[in-house]
Amino acid sequence: QVQLVESGGGSVQPGGSLRLSCAVSGNFVTAHDMGWYRQLPGKNRDLVAIISNLRVTTYGDSVKDRFFISRDNETTTVYLRMDNLEPEDTAIYFCYAHITTMDPAVSPDYWGQGTQVTVAS
Repeated sequence: QVQLVESGGGSVQPGGSLRLSCAVSGNFVTAHDMGWYRQLPGKNRDLVAIISNLRVTTYGDSVKDRFFISRDNETTTVYLRMDNLEPEDTAIYFCYAHITTMDPAVSPDYWGQGTQVTVAS
């Protein structure tokens, strides 16, 4: 069974930095796109950043030039470096991965449990 295990997050003052990590574990063939979404209570889950297995990146407009996504294909881990954090970045951050397994009946979209990021003075 595939699992996404997140770490990092927490509380930081405006202008500060945090780093999120998400490791994929279990039996799978290939991890394709990996990335992060964030969500506020009662709101939709919005794209933060996505990175393909060829390291092509896409960022949400509000985080461009402040957040940086990377991945380690050997450990199937995706990282999100968040700099110059703003109060508006406060949300629950969810790791995402599009993964191919041996069972074609299983949905290829996997999510982590979510980690809270709070930016406040």
